[in-house]
Amino acid sequence: MRTLKNFILGISSLLLLTGCSSFGRGVAEAILDSNKQQNDTRSCKVTGRSFSGLEPLLEDGLKILMVHGIGDHTAGYSAEFLDKLTTKMRLNKKSPGYKTIELLSPVDTSKSLGSVRVHHYFNTEQSKTLLFYELLWSSVTEEAKKVIAYDSTGEYAHRRADINDLLKKFSNETMPDSFLYLGDHRKDILASFNQSYCWMAAASWQDLADHTVSACDFHAKGFNENLQKNHYAFVTHSLGSRITVDGLQQIAHVLGNDSNIYHGTIKKPQTAVQTLKQKNTYIFMLANQLPILQLGRKKAEVTQQYADYCLANGKHFEERMYQATNVIAFNDPNDIASYPIPYGFSQKYLDSRLCINITNVEINIAKVNDLLGFGTFANPLTAHSGYKSDDRVVALISNGIGTQDTEAIVTQRCVLVEEVD
Repeated sequence: MRTLKNFILGISSLLLLTGCSSFGRGVAEAILDSNKQQNDTRSCKVTGRSFSGLEPLLEDGLKILMVHGIGDHTAGYSAEFLDKLTTKMRLNKKSPGYKTIELLSPVDTSKSLGSVRVHHYFNTEQSKTLLFYELLWSSVTEEAKKVIAYDSTGEYAHRRADINDLLKKFSNETMPDSFLYLGDHRKDILASFNQSYCWMAAASWQDLADHTVSACDFHAKGFNENLQKNHYAFVTHSLGSRITVDGLQQIAHVLGNDSNIYHGTIKKPQTAVQTLKQKNTYIFMLANQLPILQLGRKKAEVTQQYADYCLANGKHFEERMYQATNVIAFNDPNDIASYPIPYGFSQKYLDSRLCINITNVEINIAKVNDLLGFGTFANPLTAHSGYKSDDRVVALISNGIGTQDTEAIVTQRCVLVEEVD
């Protein structure tokens, strides 16, 4: 009996993890959904501080940067999420098409750092506006991943069983990104993030050309003006959580030490530094991976000094980077590749100058099904990648939890365990 159970679990897992075979997906999901419930009973538990979400920020102008995770991505990967978010925020108008920024390294303009696609949404009265920046950094690792590309060719693939071949191709496409990020490619990936942040702060929709190929300068004309008048937020997936935090910690280091992100020294943009200190920012981390990607890493430069940097009477209060960084970490317990953020993690490992507050969202993205009486099982692919189509996730990002504007779907389907000082 145990052998049969393990066999069904194993085959179902392999078929679903690949996300590649329509036949395999159909067979596996037929098994997993054999007792599908009519009522959606997926759990949602939010532990930490209540938060208001992003919709209240639209009136002053909101800019969101989306940062993807492992695997090869193409421009437009955020389309489904963006459509659901703007619908939830009642942004029913947009500027035609989109604008593209080809990111270049400021110290070597021959080096491409990926691209950013920018969309402009607003409401009928034009009183609420959103600029959405979709970062595409996967091209940074594309060349390096060719080292193992031979392993997915027919010369080697024909020796494998069908399911194993699908798994190997999936693995070859995705796993190397984490290894490359933890190695020499981290510098260029973080440069891609920092350039995206710079462009997000530096220019309005009207200032951007339809197609820009350029490096961004933190001292650019109009940078401080745009930085002051807008709100900023980040939505990340998987490895993108680590990239975003590392990128912000790198900027905090630069602002605190007069050192260039790339090399040498620079004159700090003093007005921008003072502006950032008054900003509250959100990072919504879907399939958060901060804890697993902390393994083998050094702690941030400044740690365990939250009170000194983030409280008004702290001795380093004027040296903070942000007034507050609100991290909302989403995690499906059935996702084998994401993690909640444990108590004390931020204080011990992350930069105190970011003034990070953690809220964990433990949420079943994938439905849990009875596997023909042999146990319960949830689709691991959906558990890791299904956030973009989940209405609860979009409602939490848009209107938060624990406030008068919280959406009904969140009030009805999510439980808030609020932590208070």
